[in-house]
Amino acid sequence: MSDEDAKYSVGSLDDAPYQLPDIITFLQNETNLTRKTIVGILTSVDNLDMFKNNPLAYMTQAAKIINAHKNQLIVDGIKYTKTDEYYDQSLFSTETLYAYLGPNGNSVKVDEEKGKTVYDYVVTDSEVEREFARSAEKDENVKFYVKLPDWFTIRTPLGPYNPDWALLYEEDDKQELYFVVETKGDISSEQLRPHEYAKIKSGEKHFQAISTDIKFRRLSRESDLDA
Repeated sequence: MSDEDAKYSVGSLDDAPYQLPDIITFLQNETNLTRKTIVGILTSVDNLDMFKNNPLAYMTQAAKIINAHKNQLIVDGIKYTKTDEYYDQSLFSTETLYAYLGPNGNSVKVDEEKGKTVYDYVVTDSEVEREFARSAEKDENVKFYVKLPDWFTIRTPLGPYNPDWALLYEEDDKQELYFVVETKGDISSEQLRPHEYAKIKSGEKHFQAISTDIKFRRLSRESDLDA
């Protein structure tokens, strides 16, 4: 062991009865933190015996936890500035979508007379999304909705984020524009992956910065929109 490595060793691991993996180097590579910071983290926890019992599982989980906290710190400190960039409305009408029809297909046929969306079919990724589209078609309070295409992204420090839906909802003669950011079976913040949840929070800050009245919601069903 070099003098530098000795400087950053973790004392409670030095008395292990067998050779352990180099957890400091592993976490340094997985998190991009300095060795000094990683040692500081490891010396502050009280469960290093778990590392001795199952080194690989411990290192993998430790990297996930550290990166989740890193992402949260990044999002907490993010600040968006309004620019003149925007998506041209024509992009929605010129995009080619491929819909598979039938009971096992990936699409929902819309009522063209109602004109609630820009396409003849709403192409979806799951049964939850298909039910969401069917419900939006039936709900008289939904004046317009669109399944946001993959190219509609929000820049975040963690990579591009693509919300699921946009809806114009009217109730008591008042209209609200909603971005439905996740349409999943379980959309609680506890069940979303930390990386995914951090992108959602970045998206919310993005639209706050450009002074819109867009509201963000996480929904499993369209009928929960007014809940």
